[in-house]
Amino acid sequence: MKTIKLREGRERSLLRRHPWVFAGSVLSGKADPGETVRVESSDGQFLAWGAYSPHSTIRVRAWSFSASERIDRDFFERRLRTAVALRERLPIASDGVRLVHGEADGLPGLVVDRYGDTLSAQFLATGAERWKPVLSELLLKVTGAKRLYERSDASVRELEGLEKAAGWLHRAEGDDDSASEVVIHEHDWRLALDVAHGHKTGFYLDQRDNRRRFAELVGHFGVKRVLNCYCYTGGFTVAALKGGAQHVVSVDSSLPALERAAANVRLNGLDERRCEFLDADVNKYLREQRQAGVRFDAIVLDPPKFAPTAAAAERAARAYKDINRLALELLEPGGLLFTFSCSGGVTADLFHKIVAGAGIDAGVNGVLLDRLGGACDHPTTIDFPEGEYLKGLVIVKS
Repeated sequence: MKTIKLREGRERSLLRRHPWVFAGSVLSGKADPGETVRVESSDGQFLAWGAYSPHSTIRVRAWSFSASERIDRDFFERRLRTAVALRERLPIASDGVRLVHGEADGLPGLVVDRYGDTLSAQFLATGAERWKPVLSELLLKVTGAKRLYERSDASVRELEGLEKAAGWLHRAEGDDDSASEVVIHEHDWRLALDVAHGHKTGFYLDQRDNRRRFAELVGHFGVKRVLNCYCYTGGFTVAALKGGAQHVVSVDSSLPALERAAANVRLNGLDERRCEFLDADVNKYLREQRQAGVRFDAIVLDPPKFAPTAAAAERAARAYKDINRLALELLEPGGLLFTFSCSGGVTADLFHKIVAGAGIDAGVNGVLLDRLGGACDHPTTIDFPEGEYLKGLVIVKS
């Protein structure tokens, strides 16, 4: 077993059970990509077992902080069973579930979503990649799922020195190419997705509870006219209609996503005549509507990741502020703004300040009705606050 020794004083984060070792903390030691290494302090104290990544700034991702632990097939089966058992105890109103959430489940670099009897997995770091054959076998064994699709096509793989990869790892007998298309039940509606071509693993399960909250408030506030920005496949559009909205404008720059959004409206037996689906740049559309004097009773802002790291936070802050200022200007007095950031480089505190600054620039005030985060099957541990990537605010315009 190869050993990675840390510089003096750099052991503190591992002693607090934070699972990352950055390259600048390493004094000595090397290993192959994904190889299990023993991490020690400068004086030889055991700190963790981890997966080595020679190309990443995160040089080691910890598997375990127990010196007696063996990182083998049984270890990964125990971790997977623990992760699945947790989800079975959680109040999840869907058969679309995040089963494995990376570091939060003690499996850094592995993300697994279950859509009915289909699993969609991302192997995003060298450790998860090295153990992919074992993890794939165990995922099918532990869950009883019939299919496993790999969606390791995220750009973070390149930071690990890994090529992007996607495709079936396991298919049910008789499956054809349409097997990647799945319909899940969420609350009292249904949503269709495609694990092969959708964003991430196919869908954004992290917004499940926030979609329900939006439907509730649309009904409670008597919202009639809704604008859903960056609508993707229309989860918030369906929620708005289910809540009683009379007209929903859904904007996205992806025509296939808009077509899927319209299909989801039809899938739920909702009146498509109450909807507009616009293939457009959101920022440009917001400016055009402001100039035209258009107003909405509720607006959803759920943009893509503007700041993947803290280094990009300043530039992202300007983009977030701009769209939130425009949205606040387009809202009727008493209107609802559901605004989100999924950028790991933007903290919840910073996001609040950005939106507050947008309100000042727009010359409007607002009541902070609620703070939102990811659904409960996307946990954040007390040792790894970086896992809390999704943050949202519900604001009532004064």
